Amino acid sequence: MFLNYEEPLYRPPAEANSLILQVTFGCSFNNCAFCSMYEAKEYKQKNIKTIKKEIESISSYNNTITRVFLADGDALSLKTNILVEILDSLNEAFPNLRRVSIYASAFNLLEKSFEELELLRSKKLSLIYYGIESGSFEVLKKINKPISNEKMIEGLNKASKANIKISATVILGVAGKALSSLHIKKTAELINQTTINYLSTLQLILDSNSYLKYIKNFGVDFEFLDDKEMLEEQKKLLKNLNPTKQIIFRSNHASNSLALAGNLPKDKQRLIKEIEFALTNENTLIPSFLRGF
Repeated sequence: MFLNYEEPLYRPPAEANSLILQVTFGCSFNNCAFCSMYEAKEYKQKNIKTIKKEIESISSYNNTITRVFLADGDALSLKTNILVEILDSLNEAFPNLRRVSIYASAFNLLEKSFEELELLRSKKLSLIYYGIESGSFEVLKKINKPISNEKMIEGLNKASKANIKISATVILGVAGKALSSLHIKKTAELINQTTINYLSTLQLILDSNSYLKYIKNFGVDFEFLDDKEMLEEQKKLLKNLNPTKQIIFRSNHASNSLALAGNLPKDKQRLIKEIEFALTNENTLIPSFLRGF
């Protein structure tokens, strides 16, 4: 039997060597103006019996798997008892299993109680991928992801308290020119009030369908940032970040014009200097035709 995927299928870059187990299809929210990943899919939950058969099938072929990623877009939308069933099956099938990871929306992470998250962690769900996008409620409303920064902080810190690691993303350029300063200020404030483990930045790129949806939601006054303006945003973000614990920082997504890597706050000044060098030496930037999602 093995695995029967329903396309399109996405996974974080860091999960390239993980078993990708599709337990939901699409995204339960699927309204964010910047995202077209699951536009062609209707959200639904995969039958638990089918999931268990797939796990058993893979295990009969290879039971040495150590890492599993649960797809699709926000599999944390599943009820906790269903997730526990899946995790129990994975732990039974793969005795060397070390880590299970998952995408989570800001909404369904908030809905899970601390006790539920603690239970899932005990079953080896130890990493959540989470899109902050922006710490500004005004910006989030305009991109049709209306959740306050207070609610995001609550959800993120609840997961951290349950000993689940958080890999969060921020989108450069998502607020356009008019709200750029607000976007960066509020995003830094939000991150400084959390204990996330990983932080990545990516640059806003829209396909033709997303562009029309984005402008409709944001307003006709939206102005795109060019690469240099996005790097200026990134520099401001780094300058304003003062995390209470170490954050592993990456800006190596396929959308980025400049790849950066370091630990915060230790490497903060080095990263800022690398951006400043790139701003005055544009030949160091990755050409746009080599970038995308």
